[in-house]
Amino acid sequence: MTTDNVLISVKDLSKKFDGMEVHALNGVSLDIHKGEVVFVIGPSGSGKSTFLRCLNLLETPTGGTILFEGTDITDKKTNIDLHRRKMGMVFQQFNLFPHMTIMKNLTIAPMKLLKISKEEAEQTALSLLERVGLADRAGAYPNQLSGGQKQRIAIVRALCMKPDVMLFDEPTSALDPEMVGEVLAVMRELAEEKMTMVVVTHEMAFAREVASRVIFMDQGSVVEENTPTELFENPKSDRLKSFLSKVI
Repeated sequence: MTTDNVLISVKDLSKKFDGMEVHALNGVSLDIHKGEVVFVIGPSGSGKSTFLRCLNLLETPTGGTILFEGTDITDKKTNIDLHRRKMGMVFQQFNLFPHMTIMKNLTIAPMKLLKISKEEAEQTALSLLERVGLADRAGAYPNQLSGGQKQRIAIVRALCMKPDVMLFDEPTSALDPEMVGEVLAVMRELAEEKMTMVVVTHEMAFAREVASRVIFMDQGSVVEENTPTELFENPKSDRLKSFLSKVI
């Protein structure tokens, strides 16, 4: 791929938490291209979620640089809030405002941050709710929804900001097994539409099916990266072979 379609460029990224002996991230370098669906896999504690949270500075890196659309967002002078608007983030927990209706949850940020009208914000929200099969829940409150419905709403909330990239941090790990499929279906559709996505997940079958590239991390480093077919069928490193033997 050419360098002009690089959306996020990570160079020598490190992160060390106070009081910890080892680095959570240790010299990670990675380019993410427009339209790419990058899945990040690895054992618990390998640095996957820390890496994802560094991409929009929810975690502040200890060293290295992150260029997002050509701007160094690790530079102290950069207004990170402006760039975060273009990065949709979906967490393990849904983080919806419990005292607001679903429609209010979806429209508050676009109206406040993008300065769009209430009518336009609601129109966008409703069309996205229809896409995920939840248009009839616009007036409901989060506690009236199932976990799978809440996570689909969380995805819609991120999409309402019209982001250039979607970051998913283990979006199905807090869900009951029967609710996982409905969330993965929405993510699969986004991937088919060439939405740039970075997904931290334990869902190996889904990664194999949907990813354009899979990154395997261990002990804060990228150990191996490849197409899903190559990575899962022909792992090169002993560490990846060992990991796959336990999870597949």
